[in-house]
Amino acid sequence: MLIVISTNINPIMTVEPAAIRAWAEERMIYVELSDRPIIGFPGDRFHILKQATNEQLAAVKVEVNGYALRWEELDEDITVPGIVAGHFQLPPF
Repeated sequence: MLIVISTNINPIMTVEPAAIRAWAEERMIYVELSDRPIIGFPGDRFHILKQATNEQLAAVKVEVNGYALRWEELDEDITVPGIVAGHFQLPPF
């Protein structure tokens, strides 16, 4: 499941999407992209994030000029273009 909160998404992306901020609420990870849409996905769609506590999920940081999400304590990185493309490790519930 990928949730798009903003409706002003350009259907033809000419550059890879980049994050300007990320946060977690409960088990959902939200990412605001540089062209301003906000997307969300369940953290439980990734092996390591599925084992994380809500507090650990909340420690998400935007890294690599917006192209990766990083959880330092979990030693986990996820690419923003991969999330936008719907590439998850685990199937939906």
